[in-house]
Amino acid sequence: MSKVLILEDEESIRSFIVINLKRNGFEVLEAGDGHEALRILQSVPDIDLALLDVMVPGIDGFEVCRRIRETNERLGIIFLTAKVQEQDKVYALSVGADDHVSKPFSPTELIARIQSLLRRVNVHRETAAKVTFQSGPFSLDLISKQFKKQNELIELTPTEFSLIQFFLEKENTPLSRDLLLDHVWGKEYMGDPKIVDVNIRRLRQKIENNPSEPEYLQTVWGHGYKWKGREQ
Repeated sequence: MSKVLILEDEESIRSFIVINLKRNGFEVLEAGDGHEALRILQSVPDIDLALLDVMVPGIDGFEVCRRIRETNERLGIIFLTAKVQEQDKVYALSVGADDHVSKPFSPTELIARIQSLLRRVNVHRETAAKVTFQSGPFSLDLISKQFKKQNELIELTPTEFSLIQFFLEKENTPLSRDLLLDHVWGKEYMGDPKIVDVNIRRLRQKIENNPSEPEYLQTVWGHGYKWKGREQ
C-alpha cells in the first residue's frame, strides 16, 4: 500500500482528498502546515508521495519542497495550488516537484496523476533487469538506480531518472515532447505539456558543464530533444 502525505491547511479540502485517496487504497498522512509536514517526513521515511499545497501556515509548500529535495530526490512530489499563473507552475517544478494540479480538480484527475507518478517512483526503486548504460562520462545502473558522471553520483528525482533512462535507450535519436510525455508521464496525462521543458532545464543544471550550451541533452529545433552520445 502506497503512503501519501497531504499538506493542506483547509480542512474541508484535505478531508475531500483523504476520502478519495483511501477509497483508492492509499495510506494517508495529514499535515496542516509546513513544519508539521517536514516532521512527518522525517519520522516516516517510507512515504512514497507528497501532495503539497503552496499557501500554508509556517513555511510554504515551495520551501517544504526545497527542503525535501536537499535530502530526498526519490520522493514523488505533486503541488496542489489555486494559482494559475504560468510562472508559479514553472517555479513549482524548478524547486523539485514532479507535477502540479490546479484547484479545483476532480478526484479522477488527481488519482490519475498520483498513479502516474507512483509508477515512475516504483520504477525508480524496484529491481530491474541487469542493464547498465554507458554514454561518454555518464553511466546509468538500473539495478542500483544510480546515475553518475565521471563516477560522481548525480541525484535524480523519479521523473528525471525516467527521462534519462529513455534518452540513453534512444541515444542520438530526436524525441518529440509528445513522445516524452507519453513515455514518462503516460498517455492519460492531462497537465501542461511544458512540464517536459522544465524537467529538461532541471536536468541540464545537474549534468551539463554549461547548461546554457548543452553538450549532451540537446535541443532539436522543431522536433524536441535528443541525448548526444557516441557518433553512429
